[in-house]
Amino acid sequence: MKKYFLILLLSLCALSVSAQNWDINTLHTINSWDGKFVRNYSKAVSTSAPYLSVGVPAVIAICGGFKKDKKLLQDALYIGTSLAEAFVVTYVMKELIDRERPYVRYPDRVHPYSKEHSPSFPSGHTSAAFSVATSLSITYPKWYVITPCALWACSVGFSRMNEGVHYPSDVIAGAVVGAGCAVVNIYVNRWLNRLIFGEKKRAATSVAWTL
Repeated sequence: MKKYFLILLLSLCALSVSAQNWDINTLHTINSWDGKFVRNYSKAVSTSAPYLSVGVPAVIAICGGFKKDKKLLQDALYIGTSLAEAFVVTYVMKELIDRERPYVRYPDRVHPYSKEHSPSFPSGHTSAAFSVATSLSITYPKWYVITPCALWACSVGFSRMNEGVHYPSDVIAGAVVGAGCAVVNIYVNRWLNRLIFGEKKRAATSVAWTL
């Protein structure tokens, strides 16, 4: 029995080391892509993440308010609360896991093009981007919405690695958290719409409620 336990323990250690090596090796490769276009693109996309994430539901809400369009207000509520949920989950995880930034852990292998003060895991920018991109795609399920949303969210994840502030595992986790919160929030918003807008049967965002 002890023999099998030792084998299992050694296997888990080997997998952990292998995963860690993949994480830093992949990051080192992406961080080393330093062409002018790549650097400028990464900087612009990374900077856009917090502004677009907050701005999209805000603009939809403002338009809904001016037009007195209940449906737009409900869409804004769904997208905005999806973002809020992703933010809370992400930063709770950051504080609990408290992972060092890659440029702190591997200063000889990772060059930071920006500095961050919060823990590394998961990526907050990526979480926000995928939350908004997923909720927008669910709300307006058209190819001309889904395609640019997916491209932007994936670009945010890439930019965080290219800038040397996140491991690939941070970005993957951020994407899962963001997209997951958007999906879960479909059901949360059914309750919110009943509470705020008096909807009796189902939330009236233009979500594909056949899910």
